Amino acid sequence: MKLKEVIKPYSQNPEALENISATTDFTNDLKINSANLVDVFLDVEEAFEIELENSSLEKIANVYDAIDVIELKLQEKNQA
Repeated sequence: MKLKEVIKPYSQNPEALENISATTDFTNDLKINSANLVDVFLDVEEAFEIELENSSLEKIANVYDAIDVIELKLQEKNQA
């Protein structure tokens, strides 16, 4: 999973990362603090070649939310 590779350097909980699922929460499960979460999203933008708006970032709490936003941005990119 490409997203897992992006998250890996920031996760403070290797067990949660190893067992990552759609409901895995970035802050509670993976123990990624808010400052590092910004870095995660910057790396997501680079890895997927997309741009995330602040309104999109506010909706992301877990892996499912992130995948949902990434897929939407990729669809928008492909339609442009």
